[in-house]
Formats: sequence, structure tokens, C-alpha cells
Amino acid sequence: MKFAIDRRQFGLGTLAAGAAMATTARPRPAQAEPVKIRVGWVVVPASSAPLVLAKKELLTNFGKTYVAEAIHFEGTPPVITALAAGQLEVGPLAFSSFALAVQNGHMDDLRVICDEIEDGVPGHGTNQFMVLKDGPIKKVSDLKGKVLATNVIGSAVDIAMRVMLDRSGLKANRDYTIIEAPFPAMRAMLAEKKADLISAVPPFSFDPHLTAIADTLFTQKDAFGISQLTMWTARTDFVQSHRAALVDFLADVVRAIRWYVDPNNHEEAVAIVAQINKAPPARMEWAFTSRDQYRDPNGMPNLAALQSNIRLQKKVGLLNEDIDVNKYSDLSMVKEAAKRLA
Repeated sequence: MKFAIDRRQFGLGTLAAGAAMATTARPRPAQAEPVKIRVGWVVVPASSAPLVLAKKELLTNFGKTYVAEAIHFEGTPPVITALAAGQLEVGPLAFSSFALAVQNGHMDDLRVICDEIEDGVPGHGTNQFMVLKDGPIKKVSDLKGKVLATNVIGSAVDIAMRVMLDRSGLKANRDYTIIEAPFPAMRAMLAEKKADLISAVPPFSFDPHLTAIADTLFTQKDAFGISQLTMWTARTDFVQSHRAALVDFLADVVRAIRWYVDPNNHEEAVAIVAQINKAPPARMEWAFTSRDQYRDPNGMPNLAALQSNIRLQKKVGLLNEDIDVNKYSDLSMVKEAAKRLA
């Protein structure tokens, strides 16, 4: 989803020309060009960027102080590479990929700036890990020697899966095999018995063709309780250089998210999700209801949950060090943005 903008050219002139102009008339200051903000996304409606940009009429600052573009990824780990290469200004990272960016990517300048979605919040939905209804797997320990499918190694669902198997004494690569598959392919992987367990996130976990053949063995909530599933991150150079534009952008984002979760807008909100996913609206009715995962109406991530999630990530051997999430967070911008809308 890309949005073209007019690129106006502003000549600065030479020092001599400026001096000459000063003798006749005071030059007008050049108008700053809107800041370009490229934002990653993985799957809708969990990912915010395509939803926000679909409601341009709510984005009062779009085209004035910023322009935004949504860029798709198969999972959050590839977002780390894009952030490191300067190909994204705002990257959605799961707690798992965030920790790996700090530890393995040495991205000490990475900051959590906004909530995206939280899993396992009471009264809301959670990701599913599913097996065949008529298959031999009835409990977690039955997965010994089996093949488990995740979207991307190191993703949040991958960590949750490992945590649950670790509690039954099963270790990856020793007791079971993990393979990668995109979320849309998970149902076929299970039906064709290419995987014994799959990771199912909305909207795919609500697919009636999947629920007809599969049962939930465990959930992400079983593994973590509440998890800060994904949050928006940015690097400090960009934050420091474009803070005002980021506040404007986040104010528009919070306004849009509040619109989506308002029951009065449910029919139109579902239609937008359905259009993005190229699915019938009836298949998306669960979006922004109690069956869906949680979005904070002020854009505030759950840092306590994030800290707990990262501790479990270390416990299963995918982190070597402790990470203080408060050190890597800057919530001042989203707080200012939400205050504008109060």
C-alpha cells in the first residue's frame, strides 16, 4: 500500500544571491517537506499500518507534517534487517524480535514508541496452536519427534511454542523439528500432514475450513499469560530528528485505532479488514470484538508484560542476556499524542 506525494523542490540559493535579495526584499522561509515515515506490517487486523492508512480522512496531519507508507513482511524478524538498513522508519517488532535486535543486532538505539497489539488480555483473544482433530496428538508431550510449523524462527509465536514444549521437557532440534511457513499456508501444511502442529493467528485461526479439521492444543496465553505481542519501534536518530512529525503521526494513529475499536463503526471497520485480506466480510466479523486481541486506546504498550515475555525468551535459550525494557522505550511521544485527543 503506497501513497505518492508531490515532491516540491525548494532552492536555497547561494550566499551572494541571498545577500542581493536582502537589499530588496526579505525572502520567505522555505516550507518544510513532509517527513516520510515507512511503517512495517505483517497481518491485518493485528498490524495497524494498513488500517490507519485506509482511513485517510482521520489523519489530520497526513501530507502536512508527514506522509506514511505501509510495507509488508512475513514476520517481525525481517523487520530488524529493514530497520538496521534504514529501509523503515517505524518497525513493528514482537517482544521476541525486539530482544534479538538489541542482543544480536546490537541496536542500542532502538526504542519502543507505541503499542500495536497485546495477546492474552482478559476478555480478548489469543493465538492458537492447532493439531488435527483425528490425529494422535492430544497433549503437548505427544509432540516429541514431531514437526512443528512457525511463521518465522524467532517470532513471538515461535517463542510461545518453544516455551510450552519446554515445560514438558521437550527441546527444539533435539526432541522436535521446527519448519517455517507463511500463515496463509498453515492450514494446508496441517491438512497434508507436512506439519503435526501449526501456529494460527487471526484471521487464519478463525478460518472455518481450519476449525473443521483442527483443534487447539494450547494458546499463546497458556505460554505467556499477557504478552506484548507487537509494538512499534524506531531508532533514536530518526526520533530526535523528526520528533514533532512523529507526534503528529502517532496522534493520527491513536485517533484511527479508537475509530476501529468503536462498536458504532464495526460494519465499516470489518469491511476494510475484509478488503485488505481479500476475504468476505462475514469471515472478519470477529475483528475489533472480544474475540480479537487487545489494542490500547492510548497507544500505550504493556512494558511489564514485555519484560516478562523477554525473561521467558531467555529461559528457553534464545537470549543470552537480560534486557531492561525501560531503557529501550520512549513513550513520551505517544503520551503527548494521546493527550491531544483527550
